[in-house]
Amino acid sequence: MFSLSQLVTLSDGWPRRLIAFCGGAVGALALAPVNFFPAFAIPMIISVWLLDGAAGVSTWTMLKRSAGAGWWLGFGYFVAGLWWLGVAFFADGDRFAWALPLGVLGLPALLAFFTAAGFVFARLLWSPGPSRAFALATGLAASEWLRGVVLTGFPWNDFGMILGGNLYLAQTASIWGLYGLTTLSVLIFASPALFLDQDRRFVPVAAIVALGLLGLFGVLRLSAPGVDVKGARLRLIQPNIAIDDFRADRKSQLLEKYLSLSDRATSPETNGVGDITHLFWPESSFPFILSRDGATLSLLGARLQNAILLTGAARAEGNGQKAKYFNSIQVIYGGEIKETYDKIHLVPFGEYLPLGDLLSRLGITQFVAIPGGFDSGRSSRLLTAPGVPPILPLICYESIFPQEIANRINSQTLRPGLMLNVTNDGWFGNTSGPYQHFAQARLRAVEQGLPLIRVANTGISAIIDPYGRTIASAPLGVEAVIDGPLPKSLSPTLFSRYPNAIPFILWLFVAFVSLRGRRRV
Repeated sequence: MFSLSQLVTLSDGWPRRLIAFCGGAVGALALAPVNFFPAFAIPMIISVWLLDGAAGVSTWTMLKRSAGAGWWLGFGYFVAGLWWLGVAFFADGDRFAWALPLGVLGLPALLAFFTAAGFVFARLLWSPGPSRAFALATGLAASEWLRGVVLTGFPWNDFGMILGGNLYLAQTASIWGLYGLTTLSVLIFASPALFLDQDRRFVPVAAIVALGLLGLFGVLRLSAPGVDVKGARLRLIQPNIAIDDFRADRKSQLLEKYLSLSDRATSPETNGVGDITHLFWPESSFPFILSRDGATLSLLGARLQNAILLTGAARAEGNGQKAKYFNSIQVIYGGEIKETYDKIHLVPFGEYLPLGDLLSRLGITQFVAIPGGFDSGRSSRLLTAPGVPPILPLICYESIFPQEIANRINSQTLRPGLMLNVTNDGWFGNTSGPYQHFAQARLRAVEQGLPLIRVANTGISAIIDPYGRTIASAPLGVEAVIDGPLPKSLSPTLFSRYPNAIPFILWLFVAFVSLRGRRRV
């Protein structure tokens, strides 16, 4: 009777593809909101066995079988992890429902080519013995990094989030960031495949020890007490406004809802907006151009008293067909816009249309109802506001790019004292997507040693300290007012200082072990 490993290794054709697909899909259980990280062992163990069975009569056959197995495993992982994207196509069903298969199946199919490339790279380093796990980690870590940078990048649900989604296991991201966690995630969870090798059981045992050491480091780091910035009293508004209600003809109602929530009494110490210093509203809070609406700015100045408002807002430059629109964060007090940051890393097909001239002729448009979509901002500047340290602004999915954020921080004269992430995940309803977005944003706080203020229209909004601990939050899908202090930042982490070098050195070490194993054969 064949063992399970032999069954997978010797499989071929559609049974082999089905094993790979199902294995990848099970791996998505390790992601938010389930966060059952041991589930990632299933696709990684299967990956080792599939690559063991990729040997063929020629190098071409071997690489083709490796790529095929990797593509199907990646396809299963991304379909199971990104199915929620389909919900956005029903937000404006008359315009976008036809494209549902492209989001739910088309994008995962494209992303799976990166996993296929990782399998090919791993197979080129393959050799019998314990170095197989190192070869797989080398190949998949490289392909996941490429997924995060090619064609503006899409590192959503990077394999590093398997460890990064658990706050204790995520703490070493302060050393080597998301991509260091990627290397370790693959290496640790692929190692049990070697347990059947009688003379190599030390490798999975070592992997278990390594996982325990990661957890121990997390326990020790999270035992540190938090310190708050003196005098800062924050209020985050989660209005929970449906996408259908975000219309210009509802301007008055929406504005009144924001103002009423902002002035709500939440405790004996906080009777309203007069008792807070800084107020935060989510991405694109207004269905109009705030900077061109003097009456609304005057109203904000009167109703918000001395509170400083930091809010998402659309911004325009110019008029008519030559107008440019930006997705922005604006700092407002005294009835005036004092500072503005324009989003730099836009969402393809969501905020702008790649190959816009060609696709627009075919009747295809971006999701946001702005002619031509948003334009990209030109400056990665920090925002400043009285009473708080310099602010690194992040709009929507700008929060999922660890290297970009680190490079932006290191390009500044002054280090920021907090990160502000405004977003609107209402497009995706009560699905896995907002939980995954929150988990990835939280990891940025751990990497940088900076507190994170996250304000989301429908959730998840939170004040997060520089260790990734949630100080105050509101769940998904509810209207909420969140009051809390501003946690103080830590000294720059190792990853913050060397965001490219340290994860690369870790990857080089794993690649070196893999190459040594191959040379011994």
